[in-house]
Amino acid sequence: MKYARALNWRWRKIMIKSMTGFGRNEVSEETRRITAEIKSVNHRYLDVNIKMPKKLGFFESAIRTELKKYMQRGKVDVFITYEDFTESNVCVKYNKELAAEYMGYLKKMAADFGLDNDIRVSALSRYPEVLTMEEQSVDEEEIWKALCGTIQGAAEKFVETRMKEGESLKTDLIAKLDGMLEHLSFIEERSPQLVEEYKEKLREKVHELLDDVHIDENRLLLETTIFADKICVDEELVRLRSHIETTRQALTDGGSIGRKLDFIAQEMNREANTILSKTTDLEISNHAIELKTEIEKVREQIQNIE
Repeated sequence: MKYARALNWRWRKIMIKSMTGFGRNEVSEETRRITAEIKSVNHRYLDVNIKMPKKLGFFESAIRTELKKYMQRGKVDVFITYEDFTESNVCVKYNKELAAEYMGYLKKMAADFGLDNDIRVSALSRYPEVLTMEEQSVDEEEIWKALCGTIQGAAEKFVETRMKEGESLKTDLIAKLDGMLEHLSFIEERSPQLVEEYKEKLREKVHELLDDVHIDENRLLLETTIFADKICVDEELVRLRSHIETTRQALTDGGSIGRKLDFIAQEMNREANTILSKTTDLEISNHAIELKTEIEKVREQIQNIE
């Protein structure tokens, strides 16, 4: 059973997870009830804030260590409550030696001053430190076992909600990547046409200016080549396709990939800006703008991935 659970947990670790999640677990025993709630929102790093009773403060370091097994990023708030069902966890301690010392001095005072020794038990019991309240020792190992189990249960439910939302993010991101590829395909098809159109426009303009004078084809070819080189976005398109494929593969492989994808999205935006700056064609400009819009949407969604 433990082996199957371990395999299941390793499988969970490679799933895409959102940084937004919630998990709650309650464990009731004969002597205690422990409740743990975990919720999180986006954050660049792992920031865990734990609120719990002071008597459990000793376990804070161990709790943080346990939580790191379930999460790598996010602003995480943990709320722990502890109810003790035992009738009393304190006892009364009687200091016989101190009481005898008080009595000795009281008798001596009575003899020294010729007074009646009228001390009663009720009066003696109120003297400092004769009767004291003492908290009984607790079994820290037993408490930790119950507390750890409660936290693990809440953390697993917390991860379940993160994975569920992560799968939705993955589906949405892949659809957006497909949309980006469509814009790239249009730009790839349209770019060579621009060169031919420029060549024809240049030829017509020379005809208008020089009338019937013979056109220098070599000069025309040179001007066309310069223009083609100026508007060429082949490298940018190749890099963009590579970034899109890398992003798709990362989403398939899973794991904690949020930071990696955020960096790739920045690179994609840089390539799209270059394409937009190079083009002189309205149709390519429109698709480049749509491409940038899709990249920005992708980047926003990536901010939600662990």
